Amino acid sequence: MGELASQKHVQFIVSVEKKKDSFESVVMEHIRMNGAYWGLTALDLLGKLHVVDVEEVVSWVLQCQHDSGGFGGNIGHDPHVLYTLSAVQVLALFNKLDVLDIEKVASYVAGLQNEDGSFSGDMWGEIDTRFSYIAISCLSLLHRLDKINVEKAVNFILSCKNHDGGFGCIPGAESHAGQIFCCVGALAITGSLHHIDKDLLGWWLCERQDNKTGGLNGRPEKLPDVCYSWWALSSLIMIDRVHWINKDKLIKFILDCQDIENGGISDRPDDAVDVYHTYFGVAGLSLLEYPGLKAIDPAYALPVDVVNRIILDR
Repeated sequence: MGELASQKHVQFIVSVEKKKDSFESVVMEHIRMNGAYWGLTALDLLGKLHVVDVEEVVSWVLQCQHDSGGFGGNIGHDPHVLYTLSAVQVLALFNKLDVLDIEKVASYVAGLQNEDGSFSGDMWGEIDTRFSYIAISCLSLLHRLDKINVEKAVNFILSCKNHDGGFGCIPGAESHAGQIFCCVGALAITGSLHHIDKDLLGWWLCERQDNKTGGLNGRPEKLPDVCYSWWALSSLIMIDRVHWINKDKLIKFILDCQDIENGGISDRPDDAVDVYHTYFGVAGLSLLEYPGLKAIDPAYALPVDVVNRIILDR
């Protein structure tokens, strides 16, 4: 089994930010806030967050905020709850949540809750359990969960539970590892994990491991992908069923997806690397307690020390 090329990954992440005219940068312009969260959290897990200019990042994040309190994916882009959580997470990494008008941000997020307990992503009304998780996680980090109807939010999530134990994006939608993380994470944050059939869900999740490569996929009959080393693995940890998969084979799969010459991690071995898979590869290794990495919280998707600093500061 190879080793994690930590320094190469740090160099790759930093280089992504500097290549603003590259094709990859241009096509990701609208989700740059998410990219900042992925890259900066990976750097923190690698113990290298100090290589970035904190004030420059904080200044840019605040320029992405709208009068509504929500954040866009970049300067001049429309606000959405997706980018609002990433903005809060980035500021949390730097212990800079105090630069926010917390009531304003919390009101924006809380205002997206619908009568049935679900959440819209923005003013246009798309509903998805991703947005339920995002709202709950964001408001928890801001100590403002009391601004929403938590019971209704939990009940909507439970209405998206399927016969196989998994969860979909809306009631009746197929189970998917990404949606399962969102639902399990939201239930974990709200103290509602007792509603889950942990054996049934654990069985569905552990079946995501490919016997040949050791990698995890997002749903039946799909190829393994490094990102599910986070989405599926974190859920297994939250429901205490991670011992049902082969951890060593998964570690090997993640390490095999590295570009050891130029840095970065790809979805599968020998594919092109990107900051998204680099973050989730490193995050997956952190969950697997790989040596030299900071621990990550499986529900909040932030380093454990960051979560403890925020949540214990109530």
